[in-house]
Amino acid sequence: MSTPINQLQSELTTELDSILWYWSKFTMDTKNGGFIGQIDSNEIINIDAEKGSVLNARILWTFSSAFKITKNEEHKIIAKRAFDYILSHFYDTEFGGTFWSLHSDGTPKDTKNQIYAIAFVIYGMTEYYAVSKEEKALEVAIDLYKKIQEHSYDPINKGYLEAFTRDWKIITDLRLSDKDANEKKTMNTHLHIVEAYANLYKVWKDETLQKDIIEILQVIDTHFINEETGHLKLFFDENWIEKPDVISYGHDIEAAWLLLQCAEISEDATMIARYKIHAIQLTNSTKEGIDVDGGLWYELDPESNQLIAEKHWWPQAELMIGFFNTYQLTSDKAYLDIVLKNWDFVKTYILDTLNGEWYWGINADYSVIKKDKAGFWKCPYHNGRACIEIINRIKTIKNE
Repeated sequence: MSTPINQLQSELTTELDSILWYWSKFTMDTKNGGFIGQIDSNEIINIDAEKGSVLNARILWTFSSAFKITKNEEHKIIAKRAFDYILSHFYDTEFGGTFWSLHSDGTPKDTKNQIYAIAFVIYGMTEYYAVSKEEKALEVAIDLYKKIQEHSYDPINKGYLEAFTRDWKIITDLRLSDKDANEKKTMNTHLHIVEAYANLYKVWKDETLQKDIIEILQVIDTHFINEETGHLKLFFDENWIEKPDVISYGHDIEAAWLLLQCAEISEDATMIARYKIHAIQLTNSTKEGIDVDGGLWYELDPESNQLIAEKHWWPQAELMIGFFNTYQLTSDKAYLDIVLKNWDFVKTYILDTLNGEWYWGINADYSVIKKDKAGFWKCPYHNGRACIEIINRIKTIKNE
């Protein structure tokens, strides 16, 4: 008899293969090398689209990580394609760091050093090293870690600054995207620096790196987690003066599980204990954003109490991991039920059963949001990782 947890494992294994199939089949750039920069909502490939470092690093991470489950050599070959392309086109051998974006032909377009993007390259390189033992991948990851520490780390106030010019000078526009506040320290970048550093520490047991991970976790604990509301604070200046913004349900629930995972990798008992508490609180606060259909709303403006009434693909993926994680921490089946209901929502509204992959999301009236299927921000990382994480967590439960 199939239990809900067995069925979930089976369906996510199938879905992981489906996601990887889509990216394998449609995103190879046979003209210029590497990967296509954009496939729009109508499945039209834009061969001339710019290529983003975040997209390419996330492809590298996803195919490397998935290979551990699928053992499909094709997936390892695609991971190598991503590794080779990042190394030859995004990695800046002159100044160190990575280019934010390239023209479609692989020449540099936006050469700024966005720390968020560099963190993702570390994340991808370390995951590729774990499955390939390609020494160059580890060498690049260590080099980029040292560059972040040298240029982005704030030794006075702690934490990390957002962005720099190619040659590591001050830059005026620090934003990841137009929707972000132009501030020097952000939750999003700190979350992904610690994610990258923890992944590096798994393959490179360096004591200084371990201390850096623990310090970032302390900084996030001190500044980014609002224990009164159970939500994250998103934007600060360099002196940790907050610039209030929206509540981001997707980031709340992503941080809930990911920061605990980083604490566990750091092996620091104090941080593990703190982040178990944070994981449960952040998860419970995320419940505020869950609709009756099981889907997670995008954001809430607390000033006006207005929802951004859209349900994007990536918060659903993070909800599944975050609530499954809290189910593991508490053994409370109510959290698992939320995962199962959200997965039903995803299958009904977010999966593109005709063409493959996940839609960008849906509007409040359930119409599909007409944004990229693959692109600068639409990557196989959130949904691929949700499948990978939950498959592995179910295996752990079964082995206990």
